[in-house]
Amino acid sequence: MLTDINPKLPMRDKSVTKAFYMNKLGFKIFGSADFDGYLMMEKDQIQIHFFEFKALDPKENYGQVYIRTDNIEQFYQLLLDRKTNIHPNGPLAIKPWGQKEFSLLDPDNNLITFGESM
Repeated sequence: MLTDINPKLPMRDKSVTKAFYMNKLGFKIFGSADFDGYLMMEKDQIQIHFFEFKALDPKENYGQVYIRTDNIEQFYQLLLDRKTNIHPNGPLAIKPWGQKEFSLLDPDNNLITFGESM
């Protein structure tokens, strides 16, 4: 019955969010329509949607997404090559729960964690 999930995260500035996800993470715009105050981005089989929230205080934003990958080391290196800031507490590491993970913050302080099963 359930086939997909597309998380929706807050963004203050659509152009800043779009540039970050395209230039730093390698996402592209999903769809051909440009909706006012809404953005849909995709990479491979992953989609993330964003809604405009101009009054968002990034210090009070707790948006989070966990994305599974099948080649985390290659993706991690790609982000490092693009000079993407990795979360200071989230470098690539093997976690006690059997996942290899790393995390980063987007321009609105949404926590994006990537993980691969060991």
